[in-house]
This record gives sequence, C-alpha cells and structure tokens, in this order.
Amino acid sequence: MTEFADIDGGRIAYDVTGQGPLVVLSHGIGDRRQAYRFLAPKLAQAGYRVVVPDLRGHNESSMGWKSVSGKDAISRTDIANDLVALIRQLGGGPAVIVGHSISGGSATIAAATEPELVSAIVEINPFARVPKTDLGGLLRVRRYRQGTIRMGGVMFFHSLRSWLRYLDVAYPAKPADYADYMAALRAKLSEPGRMAEFLKTLKTTPADAEAQLPNIHCPALIIMGTEDPDFVDPRAEGDAIAAAMPAGLATVATIDGAGHYPHAQCPDEMAALMIPFLAKYAHA
Repeated sequence: MTEFADIDGGRIAYDVTGQGPLVVLSHGIGDRRQAYRFLAPKLAQAGYRVVVPDLRGHNESSMGWKSVSGKDAISRTDIANDLVALIRQLGGGPAVIVGHSISGGSATIAAATEPELVSAIVEINPFARVPKTDLGGLLRVRRYRQGTIRMGGVMFFHSLRSWLRYLDVAYPAKPADYADYMAALRAKLSEPGRMAEFLKTLKTTPADAEAQLPNIHCPALIIMGTEDPDFVDPRAEGDAIAAAMPAGLATVATIDGAGHYPHAQCPDEMAALMIPFLAKYAHA
C-alpha cells in the first residue's frame, strides 16, 4: 500500500515492508520505486524495515518541486534532503541508505551532512563524481558507446524512446517481467509532466556529491555491475569513489555480467553482498 510523506515543497510516495532496523532504498532517474521489487522483499525477510520511496517528481511523488537553490531542478542534494526528511518522519533512524545511480550521490550527501541519521550507505553504480566522456572508451567499448549515444538522445531530444533504448543496454540480462515493467514505465513517463520532471535530473551534476565524499563518517559499500554502460571501467569508477572517501570506510564489490540495474537484474547476488553488510552496520 502506497504511503505518503508531506515534505516541504511536496509529497513523497513510499512503501514499507518488514520490521527491524531501517533501510531506505532510493532509485535512479527516470524510474520508479518498483525497481526494487525483487530486492526489497529479500531484505525484509532478512529482518529489516525496508522503505522504498519514489524520487521527487517521479512515479507517485508530486511534481513541481523547487531545488534548495530555488531552481527548477532535481539534484542529488534535493534527493538527499528528501531522504533525510523521510527518515525523520519514520522515527529518526539511524538508517542505512541504499542509493542507485543519482541516489548513490544523494546517499553520500546525506551521510556527510546528517551523520546521526545514517549508520551506513550502499551505493549501486553511483554517479558520485563529475563524469568525463572518455573518447577512447567510446571507440573501444561498445556498451559504453551505445549507452552514451542513447542517453544523448534523452538529453538533447527529450526522447522517451531513447530512454527505453538506453535501458535495453543497461539491462544486459532481462528480468522475467522486463517487458511488463517497461510498459508500465513508459505509461508513467507518458503522463502529463512526468517526462519533464525526469529531464530535470539531467540539469544537475554530481559536483555536490563529489565535494562530500571526503566528509562521510560511516561505512560504505559500493556495488558496480561490470557491464554498466555508463562507465568505461565500472570497477575503476567504484575504486575512485572509494578512494575519495576517508581511508578504511569503503568496500567495493562487483557483480559480473550486471548492468546499471543489478538490483533488478540479479537480486540474489545483490542480497548476498548487502545482507552481511547490513548485519554489521544496520541498527535500530
């Protein structure tokens, strides 16, 4: 059952399942909280209270938000503030924040700015550093070239078709319900205003997250899919993010054959990495 949190500027839709220490799963751009449909039940079964919100402007959350700077955008800092507000409304945590893609950067910001509310973070293929287009990589690495070209179609032509074509590359192996999930996602992004909200996320950069990487105080698990089309070398990106954090806090893991969405593509492997981490660092 969808629940709603009223936060300054709008409403955040979320689901709650399970009992135990709080774990918040935050999805990436142009998606829905149902991206965690396979992973969330596994974490709840393992003994956690799992909260899965929609990003501001996405799915069932309200539209028309203004960023903290007053601009019409959806940044990592905005998302971090929403997650912190949600944690406070749910009892104040501390919580483990699990952030995918843009939300990986948001997990960094929340952990750095509200350390009493965040006991640990998990970043899944995070955009937590300002990306640089690798021209050599475009020539050498087919998946990176395909992902870059298709995301270019999203950014420059505001094309839903290009977004769905990007997702086809970002899921090198498809979940059994992939066709149904994509049909539902297409329908949601076709609703008035929803594509425009998604496009707001593309107006921001991870500079805010990168600046906070040295300031986290909690353990971090960074999980990279080896076939992620957003990075020429996903492992190297994960290692670079970890290296920017204080020494000894971050662990980097990879999942062979996983793309940008390992939580939906291979939830068993994700759970195998996350549950031991949560057992050490999630607490009520």
